[in-house]
Amino acid sequence: MEWKYFKIEEFDDPNVEGSALENMDFNFINILNKVRHESGVTMRITSGFRTQETNDALEHSVPNSSHLKGIAVDISCDNGIDRQKIIAAAIKNKIYRIGIGKSFIHLDSDKEKNNSIWLYS
Repeated sequence: MEWKYFKIEEFDDPNVEGSALENMDFNFINILNKVRHESGVTMRITSGFRTQETNDALEHSVPNSSHLKGIAVDISCDNGIDRQKIIAAAIKNKIYRIGIGKSFIHLDSDKEKNNSIWLYS
């Protein structure tokens, strides 16, 4: 599968080359591609799919992370203008689970969890 703005490798677990091809939800990446196009903001993925081992090793990860299901990403973002554009495009494309950090935005489409917008401290 090919996308205009992303390569599948960008979503790999950092410890397992090729892991995104088998584990990322391609429909989710299609939506992210639309978010990228509509926001006009370059989106650098800092975390896509995670193995359980990688997730467990991260200090602030949760045991039921949507990254484990291939339906979540963290995107590098450190300014309010780009943050607003990305979030607006995400909501327009029905991504209703959004975490906002000082230097990143978390987006996920986990239907097993409540829609929410939260802040990371």
